[in-house]
Amino acid sequence: MSPSTSARCESSPSESTPSAPARSASARSLTRRLPVAAVVGGLTLAPFVLGPYAVGTLSRILVFALLALSVNLLTGLTGLPTLGQSAYFGVGAYTAAIVATRLTDLGILQLLIAAGVSALVAVPTGWLAVRARGVVFLMLTLAIGEIVYSAAVNWKPLTNGTDGMSGIPPVVPLPGMPALELDGLVYFYVLAVFLLLFAAVSRLGSTPFALALRGIRDNEPRMRAIGYPTRRYALTVYCGAGALAGAAGALWVSVQRFVSPGDAGFEIAALALLAVVIGGSGSMWGACAGAALVWLTRDYLGNLEAVAGRGPLLLGLLFVIAVYTLPRGLAGVRIPLKPTRKRTA
Repeated sequence: MSPSTSARCESSPSESTPSAPARSASARSLTRRLPVAAVVGGLTLAPFVLGPYAVGTLSRILVFALLALSVNLLTGLTGLPTLGQSAYFGVGAYTAAIVATRLTDLGILQLLIAAGVSALVAVPTGWLAVRARGVVFLMLTLAIGEIVYSAAVNWKPLTNGTDGMSGIPPVVPLPGMPALELDGLVYFYVLAVFLLLFAAVSRLGSTPFALALRGIRDNEPRMRAIGYPTRRYALTVYCGAGALAGAAGALWVSVQRFVSPGDAGFEIAALALLAVVIGGSGSMWGACAGAALVWLTRDYLGNLEAVAGRGPLLLGLLFVIAVYTLPRGLAGVRIPLKPTRKRTA
């Protein structure tokens, strides 16, 4: 055997065996993917094991989670706490309702038009809001939400005022598909859209644009000093968050088949911000987990016989407990893993 052949034979086992860092990275990747697969699998199987009311509640939670994601884009990613996302949620909901009753029942068109109109509304309002920071920005977004709420109440020829818009036909997801009237079918439609939008927002979090937004959140003067147009970045993410909230509003109409001015009111905006704080500001899955916890506390625990009518009190207690015990929110919780013992020779 020649020396070169012997060298190849000696090196081949080490080449075929992955190194320790590679095995560690593979294990970490698997550890991250398993919970995601479990959650997606559980959400997919839910209609087969739950009743109609529980399935409808899950659909509403998924819609509310999308609204919380839009809040997290501003509050967690960019450092702009907002109380105005219910405005674009309401604009999207009313737009989808008008499209459904007067134009088409196709869900894809309702989503696109609702998101587009909400983004257009966010351009002038966002141009004004992003010129401020901190409490001033928070108050401006609150004012924007109140303006949209007042428009929904008083613009009766278009919104039907406080009576809301009812009689919305069931959604048809894509051309050629039947209308979705059963709660389970509507749930699968909402779940599919939620997973697509969640994946898109998660992908955004690893882009250079998201890194620039985090820089604006952490030290905006420095980002401006090195040449970043911070207001332009803030306006862009503001409009994107408005479009996401508008898409959530369109899904809300598909689930409820009814929309009222309350859907654009302060309570929805406050609950969405509360969900982000409890879930963990800056975490996408944390915002969704916080949305589920807030919604279940308000609509499930708040309706139990022992605490009937005390939903707001439970939410207040939940917020206080989360602030003192979970400073980083649900996303900051770390489950300690059992350490593995090293083998001794």
